Amino acid sequence: MSYPQLWQSQLQDGLAQMGIALSDSQQAKLLAFLALLNKWNKAYNLTAVRDEQVMVSRQLLDSLSIMPWVTTDHLLDVGAGGGLPGIPLAIVFPDKCFTLLDSNGKKTRFLNQCVLELGLANVDVIHGRAEDCQPEQPFSQISSRAFTALENLVSWCGSLLANDGQFLAMKGLYPDDEVAALPEGWQVESSHSLKVPGADGERHLLIVTRADQSR
Repeated sequence: MSYPQLWQSQLQDGLAQMGIALSDSQQAKLLAFLALLNKWNKAYNLTAVRDEQVMVSRQLLDSLSIMPWVTTDHLLDVGAGGGLPGIPLAIVFPDKCFTLLDSNGKKTRFLNQCVLELGLANVDVIHGRAEDCQPEQPFSQISSRAFTALENLVSWCGSLLANDGQFLAMKGLYPDDEVAALPEGWQVESSHSLKVPGADGERHLLIVTRADQSR
């Protein structure tokens, strides 16, 4: 699949700045995914980012910025939307499994097309609401990017998380109001400022866990 030449140099430069080493085939898959996202976005409204100049930074590098905290063998990405961060993470972690959940049929059709065209054998796509999802076993990590407030995240998806599991909640500015509104029994275990080459504004990763879990 063709894509702007600019994207390749932006990706290579960004990965170098982030200290991420990927194979040529992984980089090609990331760019092919971005081209699919850009193509389908015109009809399916998958993402608000439409400027090709910033797509590598805002979509790919932003998704990969949480790589150091992805420690599970099977990650659930809720509100997966256009596949961010789930698809980029699946490309760079081929030995891990990823389940992408979204209630929007157009978005899950796009995600299934990505799985097919990119040959992502480690990705499952579920069309449905988080509240209705009944996995065989709970997930040790659940990622969320631009999905919903923390209060809703733990309310809707808490039953999908293992007792000692972690929500990996990607946010822009540190969400003081959302943290204050977390229901009893939940806590922000840690917060990390994310450095994304080429991205304006602040980015944060909040690790949200059950407050009563024993370490």
